[in-house]
Amino acid sequence: MNIAINIPLVGKEEIDAVTNILKKGALTSSSNQGGKHVQEFEKSASSFVKSKYAIAVNSGTAALQAALYALDIKKGDEVLVPSFTFVATANAVVSTGAKPVFVDILKENYTIDPDDIQKKITKKTRAIIPVHLYGNVANIERLSEISKKNNIPIIEDSAQSLGSTYKRKHTGTFFEMGCYSMYPAKVMTAGEGGFIVTNNKKLRDKLLMIRNHGMVHGYDTKVFGLNLRLPEINAAIATVQMKKLPGFLKSRKNNAQLLSKLISDLKIQLPQQRKNENTNWYLYTITTKKRDLLLKKLNQKGIGAASYYPTPVHKTPFYKLKTKLPVTDWAAKNVLSLPIHPNVTKKNIEFIAKTMHEILSK
Repeated sequence: MNIAINIPLVGKEEIDAVTNILKKGALTSSSNQGGKHVQEFEKSASSFVKSKYAIAVNSGTAALQAALYALDIKKGDEVLVPSFTFVATANAVVSTGAKPVFVDILKENYTIDPDDIQKKITKKTRAIIPVHLYGNVANIERLSEISKKNNIPIIEDSAQSLGSTYKRKHTGTFFEMGCYSMYPAKVMTAGEGGFIVTNNKKLRDKLLMIRNHGMVHGYDTKVFGLNLRLPEINAAIATVQMKKLPGFLKSRKNNAQLLSKLISDLKIQLPQQRKNENTNWYLYTITTKKRDLLLKKLNQKGIGAASYYPTPVHKTPFYKLKTKLPVTDWAAKNVLSLPIHPNVTKKNIEFIAKTMHEILSK
């Protein structure tokens, strides 16, 4: 048996959409508004998360970069980010010339700690990037208080939380901008891709320029920009996937509920949803002091369990910082994610649970 942690779920519809574009030959567009399929995808994305605007780009990292550029983040500025996340969040900040300042996380759901944010705000702080890690929603109320009190804009890193809501409002739509990823392992994919959502027309217009070398009508660069455009092929895949997304999310939720029921008697910390929170179950993440043993044994049985992230960003060779982040260090040693994507069957879930009982009962 081989149960992957996450796989792209691509069918005939996506293949047909790509084939049609290849036959027509319009693979991309350098127009300000983007190509036909990019525009179609943006409409579907903004409709799904209920934002006024969606701006498609070629990766989740590009989405973060574009959002930072839109806020004019530059050298000498500081941006508060969690260390317990994928490195792209911090790298996007470094790419602007600004300094990422690493913040600890909350033990209950691995999202950024508002108390630690408060301690690390300085006169140089120009933005905060909370990450809705594993699909869990960061503390929106506290973040809103901090943002208003200090007049600091917030960019939501929603790369892992497409479909997650708090009080029925989608992650990515609470503050200035929200950034999503459509990498193959995410809850839906474009092959590679990302998008930014906002309700601010000025930001939207600026983001359209930023993704296209700062241009509006060609060769009239008005702001700093790069080629962050999403190709038409990827946009077409994403449009099909967006239609399937509600079904994907329902399958993940059902699998998560079944797995929780079957392993609730084990001495591990199960994923918890806060009141008014509805997660997308991108990663079903537990914590256990026997993480390394459990990971090894599950993998030997063909169960694609994985640890996200055993090395926090601030401890990677590029950053090498001695910042004290105790909860981050705890999580890095204890978290383990289990497969619950839509291709995981009831039989698979039962096998995962049975195997975990066998390992942890010894």
